[in-house]
Amino acid sequence: MKKIIILFALSITVGIIYSFQASPNKVITSKNFSDSLRKVYSGPIENWPKPNIDPDLINYRELGILPDSPLKEKEDSLKPLIELGRVLFFDPRLSGSGQISCSSCHAPSLSWTDGLVTARGHDHLLGERNTPTILNVWTYEKLFWDGRANSLEDQALGPINSEIEMHGDFGAIISRLKRIKGYLTKFDSAYGSSDITPGKITHALATFQRTVISRKSRFDQFLEGKSNALTDQEIRGLHFFRTQGRCINCHNGPLFTDGQFHNIGLTYYGRKYEDLGLYLTTKNPEDVGKFKTPSLRDVGNTRPYMHNGLFEELLGIVNMYSSGMPQPAKTPEQKNDPLFPKTSKHIQKLDLSMDQRKDIVAFLEAITTTPLRVRAPELPK
Repeated sequence: MKKIIILFALSITVGIIYSFQASPNKVITSKNFSDSLRKVYSGPIENWPKPNIDPDLINYRELGILPDSPLKEKEDSLKPLIELGRVLFFDPRLSGSGQISCSSCHAPSLSWTDGLVTARGHDHLLGERNTPTILNVWTYEKLFWDGRANSLEDQALGPINSEIEMHGDFGAIISRLKRIKGYLTKFDSAYGSSDITPGKITHALATFQRTVISRKSRFDQFLEGKSNALTDQEIRGLHFFRTQGRCINCHNGPLFTDGQFHNIGLTYYGRKYEDLGLYLTTKNPEDVGKFKTPSLRDVGNTRPYMHNGLFEELLGIVNMYSSGMPQPAKTPEQKNDPLFPKTSKHIQKLDLSMDQRKDIVAFLEAITTTPLRVRAPELPK
């Protein structure tokens, strides 16, 4: 009972601490508050303060240590297949021009993104959406921002066949690869046959991508018992992320994503940048403006943000969430429009103080790591 009272009091204290902006004792009070948070968050996760989650949130999962790739135990036996997928991922000969590879948009040095507002593909054509990272991509049941692919194998077909991305043709690609002796050897090692098919290409690419995971962050070290791995500000950010900030409603679990689709108010309905999101896949009016929740692992490296890549700074995004995000109002002409987007109930006005917002950003940086240096493989000849 005593522990429950302490945790309850701790949650109440959060709002009080940051309201005394003019108090000469603010530093002392904040330090005491930070010390209390460090003590409770250094303990077992089941004793952490209760997260601020909505009552209808069914699949909530607590934050946790970065999980291993699902292929970790099989990587030795799958080595030839993973290596084939890795080589294909970096090979521009999978594109129509012979100049664009999967790694052109998913660069390891940029945490497997491209750093652009929207993807740039064949003949320098620009796509309409921001390139998501493939870090921990194995966790998603649906791929692409609008969920139009049901597996990594299915997803691999999209960019290769896209006229504005890789502009490839599997018939021509297979003919090209069959003329490369090195590939015949690699396919034989991976599949026991040198026969090259679209299914083998996409399967190899998908298998390699399932091995691409984040590095353990300072937050993981903190969870493993290194209590000084996080600063006081980052621990406060962790607390606000789970409580006042309500971030954890969608960004929960060890990978900081629920894997679901939500309309957070960025549909731009009837305006420039309009994107109907999941609706384009399902044709269900309830899905207008919904996009897949991205993982926040390594989020400090994957700017610009959101499905349209229009946002550069994490603080700016936290500011928008704090204000309740843009809530579209219907015009008289839209009164009976069945496709008028409905912003998720998870989005609420938070009125976080600037200190709280900065603390959350500090925590997001604590789950960001230095990109792993990956050397591009030597391509078969």
